[in-house]
Amino acid sequence: MRRPPTRSKSRCRLLVHGVVAALLLAACTSGPDRDRDEEAVPDDLSPAPAPGERWQPAPGGSWQWQLTGKLDTSVKAAVYDIDGFTTTKEQVAELKAAGRRTICYLSTGAWEDFRPDAGAFPPSMRGEGNGWEGERWLDIRRLAELEPLIAERFDMCRNKGFDAVEPDNMDAYRNKSGFPLTAGDQLNYNRLIVRLAHDRGLSVGLKNDLDQIPELVGDFDFAVNEQCAQYDECGRLTPFIAAGKAVFHVEYELPASRFCPASRELKLSSLEKKYDLGAWRKAC
Repeated sequence: MRRPPTRSKSRCRLLVHGVVAALLLAACTSGPDRDRDEEAVPDDLSPAPAPGERWQPAPGGSWQWQLTGKLDTSVKAAVYDIDGFTTTKEQVAELKAAGRRTICYLSTGAWEDFRPDAGAFPPSMRGEGNGWEGERWLDIRRLAELEPLIAERFDMCRNKGFDAVEPDNMDAYRNKSGFPLTAGDQLNYNRLIVRLAHDRGLSVGLKNDLDQIPELVGDFDFAVNEQCAQYDECGRLTPFIAAGKAVFHVEYELPASRFCPASRELKLSSLEKKYDLGAWRKAC
């Protein structure tokens, strides 16, 4: 594929396995590093859902995406997209008390050898590498075997108090996965992911997978996209905006000044980030 692998992950975090998560994260970065004075930025909150209803992020809201380093909970963003395994229940509660909504980042389409449940995924289910150390595409045709494994991960997100999940690596059929996957296989798996999230009261976002937006915009509650501006693809995300659903978008190689005017016009929630997805951000 043209862009870097489906999402950007800290190389630092992948180099050492079996280390206590808090120590590892601290080693990856020294702490908050933002490009502007957050005190000068107006606060922005996303309303909590009504009792018994799922959270539905609206277009244009602010967000922070941090997967590495010591979690910076001082960012004035309505939505935090953070790692489901390494983020604690207490950190989620702190963000909720501050009026933030939280998205639980997980890989649902690729096996990761550094996760605590890695041994639960049989070797025959693991395909080709997806471009990142310790990761392999999953055979998403094996729905009956994958369902309880992903369900357990979503249970973790719910039990920690997250509002939503960001399932990553959701376009295996467009990559050299090691399996003869079809677009139909991907649709079936992606809809399984939606059902598992919704059954637990969690909202769920479609990660990349632009070709299947027309079929899936009605199923997913929001979208997460990497580099649509760099590849001139942001217009393809507008069905989510038209449906009143947020698009959380990030660029790594373009400065914010290049894509922010168009992002604001399209009502995307856009950030400039570094590839390690630490605390640093520049919001549109």
